[in-house]
Amino acid sequence: MSKKIVILNGSPRRNGNTSTLVKAFTEGAGSAGHTVTEFFLDRMEIHGCKGCFGGRSSRECPCVQKDDMIQIYAAVRECDVIVMASPLYYWNMSGQLRTAVDRLFALEEGDGNLLRGHDRSCALLMAAEGNGFEDVVQYFDHLMEHLRWKNLGHVLAGGNGDVGDIQGKPEIEQARALGRAV
Repeated sequence: MSKKIVILNGSPRRNGNTSTLVKAFTEGAGSAGHTVTEFFLDRMEIHGCKGCFGGRSSRECPCVQKDDMIQIYAAVRECDVIVMASPLYYWNMSGQLRTAVDRLFALEEGDGNLLRGHDRSCALLMAAEGNGFEDVVQYFDHLMEHLRWKNLGHVLAGGNGDVGDIQGKPEIEQARALGRAV
């Protein structure tokens, strides 16, 4: 059955190593008949969460802030799968991705929880210069438990300091295979 997939690409580089993983995942998902919508977060105007608890999940824009998150809210409401993609920055996701994830909280607020559960799945794609993924994987796994989403797993590509270092590495095929397997 065809799935609707949303990719939150938190890389600041459109053609970087993380984006190479995203491209491979998208190719795999497309070959399996899935529909993919990618949001390249670095080019979007997304402000940090204000912690105001003023969100209302049933509104078109559930957050009190009116920025580019409205596009993401609409896509997430309709999707089956979310892919979080990011370079590893200080043992965590990039600020671009963390900001978008924090802002998704508005879909849990107010008059109905439109985020937690709902038979969604999620995967994590990451590239890094090093290999210290333990902390971010722990966070991601905990987030999946909190949201009650099926954890589809991780593709973690270490040893990629410069743009293009990931070329020819097995993680590209792992990302493609994960896209097909959704």
